[in-house]
Amino acid sequence: MDRLTTLRRGRLVFDVRDDGPNDGEPVVLLHGFPQDSRCWGKVAPLLHQVGLRTLALDQRGYSPGARPPGRGAYRLSWVAADVVALLDAAGLSRAHLVGHDWGGAVTWAVAADAPERVASATVLSTPHPRAFARALPRSDQPLRSWYILFEQLPALPELLLRAGLERGLRDRGLPAADAARYARRMREPGALTGALNWYRAIPCYATALPGRVRVPVTYVFGEHDFALSRAAAEGSAALVDGDYRFIALDAGHWLPETRPDEVTRAVADRVRSARGDLHHGHPDGLRDN
Repeated sequence: MDRLTTLRRGRLVFDVRDDGPNDGEPVVLLHGFPQDSRCWGKVAPLLHQVGLRTLALDQRGYSPGARPPGRGAYRLSWVAADVVALLDAAGLSRAHLVGHDWGGAVTWAVAADAPERVASATVLSTPHPRAFARALPRSDQPLRSWYILFEQLPALPELLLRAGLERGLRDRGLPAADAARYARRMREPGALTGALNWYRAIPCYATALPGRVRVPVTYVFGEHDFALSRAAAEGSAALVDGDYRFIALDAGHWLPETRPDEVTRAVADRVRSARGDLHHGHPDGLRDN
């Protein structure tokens, strides 16, 4: 089986990390801001040990060959279509989706709009976009989301983040090595603007949020998330018609980097329940209780 290293979509070229057993159930891994596919560096090997194949995508704005200008190119429907294009390129009729932060929003969108392509969804940190919107007038979510308004400004966010991104990530609980690596990547030409365009595109789709989700979903939430409120997290259950599990961890926002064992267990359990028992055993540290 040929492994994907890139995905071509029109003039855009995305980087892909396609690893794990050839015959493994496929799991698509979607990162958030300001990460890239390397945020799954601790999770992916554990998923391989339980027999899963992983396809980790450097998303739009993050892959050097896929940084289109203008916020309109980053609306949720477009970035969700990138995931469907990845499945097509890999010859997959369906896959299990796992997304963190913005990758979580993409996971909700694909699960809602293309359920026939989604075997299951595991979402880390990010509530369903409609639950997020409903929580704005009913919780402290607006106080947590002030930075979204700031990032609508032209040029100034790039100027300030280039100088302070690494420290800001460390202050918000990201391990120092990861913070340094992501900040270094954001200094590439066009990278930071591409990443910020995900936020700047919010007005482009605010009236066309994803609908109800009918595929099996596991939602893993960090109780100490600096950006996302418990109210938004709890509101997501009402938008899922399929089997739904909510897992709250004594953790912050950066779950792939700081809680890889718990993330892996949640993904493996979701895949197992959606597709039947995996024929491979658990890796050490991930055995059933």
